[in-house]
Amino acid sequence: MDRYYYFISTLPMLFFDREVQLQREVFLDEASRWLSGGDYKILTSMDMRTISGEIGGHPIARWYSRFETGLRRETAAWRTAQKNNQDYKTTLFPVALLKEGNPLDVEKKLLKLRWDELDERERDYHFDLAYVMIYYLKLQILYRLSTFNKEKGLEKFQKLYEVNVWTESLEK
Repeated sequence: MDRYYYFISTLPMLFFDREVQLQREVFLDEASRWLSGGDYKILTSMDMRTISGEIGGHPIARWYSRFETGLRRETAAWRTAQKNNQDYKTTLFPVALLKEGNPLDVEKKLLKLRWDELDERERDYHFDLAYVMIYYLKLQILYRLSTFNKEKGLEKFQKLYEVNVWTESLEK
């Protein structure tokens, strides 16, 4: 257990929507030195994009899997209802979160919702694997945020749009 105290006390604090001071590879490399082999395997299996609640049967993995699944289901149900001109009231978050802003703003709000849930859960854990898992998920959120680049996104959209317009003109 003393290994966790040392490892966790060396980790920098993370703040939502601020530049990441810790590279993911550095974090995982350092974790491999301090965590047991089994705990490290559980940690490296945590991926916010493809989370599975069966990861080692760990309670944090199961909790996050349920949360993420619920979030995705509610988002999909709301979008389906909107497409069919129907109302849908979400239970995990206010509908305004999805309604207000452009797609990038909505994505940032959904990431903030995830962050807040992890923050809330983090309060129950100190100097153990659960804390490290939550930290790693937060680190992944910050990396996701850091990939958002308006100029690159617009450039990619324009290229895709040009390809679609070009292929449509060929089909005619």
